Amino acid sequence: MNTHQHITPEVLISEVGPRDGLQSVKATMATADKLRWIDALVASGLREIEVCSFVPARLLPQMADAAEVVRHAVRHPGVTVMALVPNVQGARAALAAGAHKLTIPVSASAAHSLANVRKTREDMLQEVRAIAQLRADTAPGVRVEAAISTAFGCTLQGAVPEHEVIWLAQACIEAGVDEVGLSDTTGMANPAQVRRLFLQLRAAVGAQAGAAHLHNTRGLGLANCLAAYEAGVRTFDASLAGLGGCPYAPGASGNVVTEDLVFMFEAMGVRTGVNLERLLAARAPLRAGLPGELLYGMTAEAGLPKGWTQPA
Repeated sequence: MNTHQHITPEVLISEVGPRDGLQSVKATMATADKLRWIDALVASGLREIEVCSFVPARLLPQMADAAEVVRHAVRHPGVTVMALVPNVQGARAALAAGAHKLTIPVSASAAHSLANVRKTREDMLQEVRAIAQLRADTAPGVRVEAAISTAFGCTLQGAVPEHEVIWLAQACIEAGVDEVGLSDTTGMANPAQVRRLFLQLRAAVGAQAGAAHLHNTRGLGLANCLAAYEAGVRTFDASLAGLGGCPYAPGASGNVVTEDLVFMFEAMGVRTGVNLERLLAARAPLRAGLPGELLYGMTAEAGLPKGWTQPA
């Protein structure tokens, strides 16, 4: 029984492993294994899952089955199925497959933007505007978010000025997106910086301030999530077993581990709506689909504390 079926979650955990995780590993997970893994994630109580990215298969063969994965995932009632789309072509394909929400990556770092999507930041804003218009014209019920990557620093150019991050976030809202989140693509953020930048974001765009996508590259993932929570953030991206990290940022690895994040919040009495035992069980289909891949997570290694229960 899902112990949280009667509880309204206080935070939303957005699982990005099937997209951010799988596109960052060398191996390609078989479609049937992906679908089994997504089903196990849904069974744990996760209510938002980024299942794929719509990019050319020659660039990311791991995502060649994106449309099929979306069509399967949307059969689960009550789950928001997200897809990452870097351009209008990707957005068109994601909408045709039935995605509920589109995420557009927009780099705060000028250097990272060119390396990641081969476009300047200004070019990407044009793309954001076109995607928002496509959504308005063809699928007004679909939500669109911009994820500001390298918001806390960039391995290619170093520091990223905070005022440029906020300028870009406001520009994305003006271009027509519903919300803007901040991503620590390269794992350079610290808790004071996270708190400061999310407070600035909230001051600039109000309720349209979106998710925190934080990495554990230097061991500060959970500390940064807590800082974001204290700054008012209520949506957090995380990846089961810490799988993944941006392949175009040298040295970047290690998304926040979903299991550890859920454990932290639940131990604090902050409800996630996710059953931790079922979440840990979702590692099995991941391991089966990617044998030999390194899986992370302190909670999985240590086990749940004696007498652990999640309130009904």
